[in-house]
Amino acid sequence: MEDTVNVPAPRTPLNLEVSFKRSYAREETKGTLKNISITGAFLEFEGGNVRANEKLNLVFIVAGRERKVAAHVIWTNSVGCGVKFMPVNNRDVQIVDDLIYFVENSRHDRRSLMDTIFKKVG
Repeated sequence: MEDTVNVPAPRTPLNLEVSFKRSYAREETKGTLKNISITGAFLEFEGGNVRANEKLNLVFIVAGRERKVAAHVIWTNSVGCGVKFMPVNNRDVQIVDDLIYFVENSRHDRRSLMDTIFKKVG
């Protein structure tokens, strides 16, 4: 039998401003999601210390709509933390999937526009 290794899900780079707060906190902290996968993300932020195993509630805007996702801090470093999404239902999973689709589709649209410009110039 082969040893199974926990391989992280493929990451999609992005630069999305979010706010988050600890599950027990009242004040929000601002941060930026720097990469995302269906299972988690890297959250970059200044100020406010978070610890491994802490629960966070992330809030972000996609296509003009506010989205909320629960997450669990897996690791931290001097610039941010790695979080694992804690979906409560299929809707939570769909929110993350929609965000990844939105980011990847936006990149594809920009690439198509640049290709069109280069073809016209060339």
